[in-house]
Amino acid sequence: MTQTSGGPRPQAGPPSSPALEAEHHPQVPRLADGVQLIGESEGSGYREPPSLVRRADGQTLQLTPLLYFVLEAIDGTRSLPEIAEHASAGSGRLISADNVRTLIDSQLLPLGLLRLADGSQPEVKKADPLLGMRFRYTVTDPVRTGKITAPFAALFNPLIVVAVTAAFLAACWWVLMVKGLGSATHEAFENPLLLLLIFAITILSAGFHEFGHAAAARKGGAVPGSMGAGLYLVWPAFFTDVTDSYRLGRGGRLRTDLGGLYFNAIVAVAIMGLWWVTGFDALLLVVVTQILQMVRQLLPLVRFDGYHILADATGVPDLFQRIKPVLLGLLPWRWGRPENKVLKPWARAVVTLWVLVTVPLLLFSLAMMVISLPRLLATAWSSAARQQGLLAESLSAGDLGGAAVRFLAIVAVALPMLGMLYILLRLVRQLVTGLWHKTRGRAVQRTAALTVVGALLAGLAWAWWPDGGTYRPVQPYERGTLADATTSILPVGDTALREGRSGRTVALWPTGTPTPTRDSPQLSMVLVPVAGAPGTERASSRSTTAPGSSPSWVFPFDRPAAPSPDGNQALAVNTSDGSVSYSVAFALVWAEDGEPVDARNEAYAFASCTGCAAVAVGFQVVLVVGQTDVIIPENLSAAANYNCLDCLTYALASQLVLTLDGPLAEDSMAQLTALWEEIAAYGRNVQNVPLSEIQAALASYKDQITAIIKADPNASAGPHPGQTASPSPTSASTTQAEPEPTVPAAEASAPAPAGTEAATAPPAPAGGASPAPSSTPLQTAQPTAGTGPTAPAAEPLPTTDPG
Repeated sequence: MTQTSGGPRPQAGPPSSPALEAEHHPQVPRLADGVQLIGESEGSGYREPPSLVRRADGQTLQLTPLLYFVLEAIDGTRSLPEIAEHASAGSGRLISADNVRTLIDSQLLPLGLLRLADGSQPEVKKADPLLGMRFRYTVTDPVRTGKITAPFAALFNPLIVVAVTAAFLAACWWVLMVKGLGSATHEAFENPLLLLLIFAITILSAGFHEFGHAAAARKGGAVPGSMGAGLYLVWPAFFTDVTDSYRLGRGGRLRTDLGGLYFNAIVAVAIMGLWWVTGFDALLLVVVTQILQMVRQLLPLVRFDGYHILADATGVPDLFQRIKPVLLGLLPWRWGRPENKVLKPWARAVVTLWVLVTVPLLLFSLAMMVISLPRLLATAWSSAARQQGLLAESLSAGDLGGAAVRFLAIVAVALPMLGMLYILLRLVRQLVTGLWHKTRGRAVQRTAALTVVGALLAGLAWAWWPDGGTYRPVQPYERGTLADATTSILPVGDTALREGRSGRTVALWPTGTPTPTRDSPQLSMVLVPVAGAPGTERASSRSTTAPGSSPSWVFPFDRPAAPSPDGNQALAVNTSDGSVSYSVAFALVWAEDGEPVDARNEAYAFASCTGCAAVAVGFQVVLVVGQTDVIIPENLSAAANYNCLDCLTYALASQLVLTLDGPLAEDSMAQLTALWEEIAAYGRNVQNVPLSEIQAALASYKDQITAIIKADPNASAGPHPGQTASPSPTSASTTQAEPEPTVPAAEASAPAPAGTEAATAPPAPAGGASPAPSSTPLQTAQPTAGTGPTAPAAEPLPTTDPG
């Protein structure tokens, strides 16, 4: 919406004679075709409410009362003196014919509201804001929109609104808090056709959302305009022209703004009824998509429904046009300016708060989009390539449903990238064009502006230059922090590798051995420093004690010894009330021909506090290449509570030992490396996994490792029969944890009661065969430690829902 001023103030003295006016301006002014006079804006947040006028192209303009009275008097028959007389009577100010001519020439003609002197229609240029909708495609004209949406206006009966709202709130509570989405998600992803159905319903509901706006406008007495689709920001979107709702009062406009959300609620209630009839749990995902659409629409930062709700509630139609005046008005030397007082005090406070929140967030989002664009493009390319491979597999297998899902996944990955590139290119173009026009005729200013633009483009070229990890896809082990997002532009100067961070270190490689590459990785051992007491860094788990120090040792037994060079130890110690302490250690060990296999895998969880928890998880995989005479691996776990009230300790030691005839093939080694990266990432996030699922997940990883080795054509593998997975849960509210059942093949369980030191798995002779990538034993460990919220007694720790 465009706002204009009222032009020059009227001059004193009597109006000019009609004869003189006819000599200088012989033709009677006439409105341009399609111009609609809407009238004064009701419920306005301006001290002097503006009047609204709509052009034929759909652009709505804000005019001062004086301009509106002049435009209102132009009916194709009145002369300039008659127009001046009408404007004087309406505004209460003395207006001359010269004043009218000045307003017409300087204001109304440039705005495209009047015909030109020769009677032709004006050429108007509609506002094209950066955050406007692009590539619009109109589906229905205003007449057809009115016919389609007329029956839906009855849904705004107050009784129906109350019933639908109550049913929607009840459905949301039941789906999210009682039923849950586990079965719905499983059912949908097991059947691609159901997933496609959910996607189709979600798209149709987005169109039905627009019906809500149109029907609400019609309910209030406004005439809805055309409906269609376009591209908003980076996603396709539907639109409905409800500009005519400005004729309504504040209540009618808010009903129009909320109409789309109301129709989303209707869809959710209807889907609940359909679920009640069919019993397809996958349909419940549609309820969630409606909730997500409503939450997104309520954001007031860009032109979603929340933005229009805020604009109509404050009576300020275009909030983005107030950004510049508000920011300038915050400067101390501009506090007394008249333009700072055009809004009512309460409206000015709300708009100022909106500006102070929106502008930094939009600038931050733009900066992060620019900084992270290379890695986002690389990630999108990698994801699209993977989906393309799955698409080819689905097509070759004749699975049309799966192929459609993969195609939609590729589109969903590509569209945001194309949208971001379009926004950046458009922003650069607007910046260059705007500076070029504003510096016309000023060579020095133009040179300075172009120099700044050139420096900006050079900085972007430097930041986006394909060098090193600039275009490296986002990895599963990355945390996604702000520091991670900037590492491609500003590499971390740390000379030590730390978990979850980028850095540099020195690697030693045997002479004559080809160095690893991204396409041909090799297993190696990397020493990762962890804060803690000397000798216990790998095992220590901090609670709420001072940084860099281990918790006080208050237990009536000695601290477990530090792990051996080829050992693996997770030690979680918690002495802080109301906290959770984790320690995770994952290791992969290779042993070559003849070396004794005496690797020890340990997990210890000790607690001495109130309302606390300690969790230790140790996972070790030992791969023996060739013949070995001594195989005595040890798998130990212990969980103990000492002077604990409502506390929980859980120790899980899981070990897998396999013997191999010879080295693995290159493909098998690549599969093993990729799997171990997945396992390491799982270990870093184990604090978000329910305790009941950790042992099953580790058992699954064991099966996958065994399957990779067994499938290798160059080697055969046999599990060591005596290996164990030893979970040791204890709680102060119980005297001893129940023993777990024995796991077949290469797993058995050895629980540790509260107060005991360890549950030991006896060694057993090895048998079988498979690989090793190099001639030296290698190991990788992933110890982590952290604190979290209080866990209830004898119950699984709280988890974070990834959805």
